[in-house]
Amino acid sequence: MKKRLPKVVVLGGGVAGMSAAHELAERGFEVSVYEARTTPGGKARSMDVKGSGIDGRKDLPGEHGFRFFPKFYKHVTDTMKRIPYGDNRHGVFDNLIEGTRLGLAFNDRAMLPFITEFPESIRDLKVLYQSLFENHLGLTAEEAAHYGGKLYELASSCELRRYLDYQRISWWDFIEADKQSEQFKRIFVGLSRILVAAKAQEANACTIGTVGAELMLDMVTPGGSADRLLNGPTNEVWIYPWYDYLNSIGVQFNRDAPVKAIHCDNGAITGITVVMDGQEQLVTGDCFISALPVEVMAGLVNEELISADPLLGKLKTLAESVEWMNGIQFYLNEELPLIHGHIICMDSPWALTLVSQKQFWPNTDLAEYGNGNVKGVLSVDVSDWEAPGPLFGKPAMKCSAEEIRQEVWQQLKDHFNHGSDVLHDGLLEHWFLDEDIQFPNPHEATNMEPLLVNRVHTWDLRPNAYTAIPNLYLASDYVRTNTDLATMEGANEAARRAVNAIIDYYEIKADKCRIWEMYEFELLGLWQRNDKSRWQEGLPWNGKIVG
Repeated sequence: MKKRLPKVVVLGGGVAGMSAAHELAERGFEVSVYEARTTPGGKARSMDVKGSGIDGRKDLPGEHGFRFFPKFYKHVTDTMKRIPYGDNRHGVFDNLIEGTRLGLAFNDRAMLPFITEFPESIRDLKVLYQSLFENHLGLTAEEAAHYGGKLYELASSCELRRYLDYQRISWWDFIEADKQSEQFKRIFVGLSRILVAAKAQEANACTIGTVGAELMLDMVTPGGSADRLLNGPTNEVWIYPWYDYLNSIGVQFNRDAPVKAIHCDNGAITGITVVMDGQEQLVTGDCFISALPVEVMAGLVNEELISADPLLGKLKTLAESVEWMNGIQFYLNEELPLIHGHIICMDSPWALTLVSQKQFWPNTDLAEYGNGNVKGVLSVDVSDWEAPGPLFGKPAMKCSAEEIRQEVWQQLKDHFNHGSDVLHDGLLEHWFLDEDIQFPNPHEATNMEPLLVNRVHTWDLRPNAYTAIPNLYLASDYVRTNTDLATMEGANEAARRAVNAIIDYYEIKADKCRIWEMYEFELLGLWQRNDKSRWQEGLPWNGKIVG
């Protein structure tokens, strides 16, 4: 008789929950998902700008923040290849378009372009040369060499040193920022805040440094661009096709069904309480995967769970390591490409990054949305919600929605209007602030979906995908993964680890989900092996093959 597969209940329908359901259902499991929102996808979803569509047009597409798929992503892109989409040979994956430039925008000079793909033309070579040697960043040769040397140190260190030493030192201390010039801090210290919403004094060097080194390496090696974006609004070209595919392979996807409690008795999960149609219901299954964000899961951890697995008690402390990184979109009556890729506003008090979306949406007719006049979309991420803005002198989290709009628009003007009004008020047709930023008080915001930050010493707080409770598994971006970053990639890898743990525990004859290594820096293999020997002997890194 064929062995019955366990019924799996997945809590949360974001990237982690959808990834877990995908892997399980393709292996024949009975899967049910419970998602608090009406729209699946979690932080990755796009959202309708309610009421913006008139005269029969669709509402404008808004987002939690713009989508970014670096070259080093392997897990989430593998899943995308298995989501059917029209005639695409590789499914949703074929909806990714490569950006070819990275722009550094300043408030006192013109934007500097950097190539994000291996140069293939004389023009590209010229841009690469200018970006590397004529970029006028105001750094001394010694400062540039110091920063490059620190990235090299991380890349050539063994994995043991990275995870057991560099997880315990801040990015600020690792790059010796207090000994560097103000311009050095302006360029390199601020990047951690802009890219992953992390303060350099708090974020660990392992995460910031290895990701930074990988991104820079991907920019100068053949094999495509380091910057990839979706070719249309996120829900239309990724999330909804994924949701439809999950339904087609048998996943029971329950939306608008928040989890209220997790019940544990005698060291096992006996069920969960969810709210559906306004009524509390008890949901049971053989095993459970929590794919909820860390701050939500921490609120559900009770004494019974901690008694069964004391490590779960650490989630309450880990949940304190979150910051805000949310999006605001400006809908323009002109298409404004700016640059073919992402832009970092280096002097923005609110650590703004942005992308001009329409150039990557070749098959999206914006005339079908909103009032019909929109031709361009600037999608902006705000990564520092605690610094005062230039207009009102208040941090973003203390501003009203309109004040946030004015502050961000002004900071963009400061970075692009050098001698000409590239951005002016006449361009604006509409704007949208991420719906996760809510205003219970007239002038103070609450963030419903903050972002986990990899701070110093938090690796020890992060759990594995399996727990001491035999039928409880964890799949979210706070789980220990090779990705080591709170991203779509980390969430997808965590889901794969949870599924593998279920297959292993129940001794099921099924292929395990593939897990990739990350940040290998294969060209530095000899140096890494030598450093492993030095680390085991209690010696510091020295960057030489012979120690």
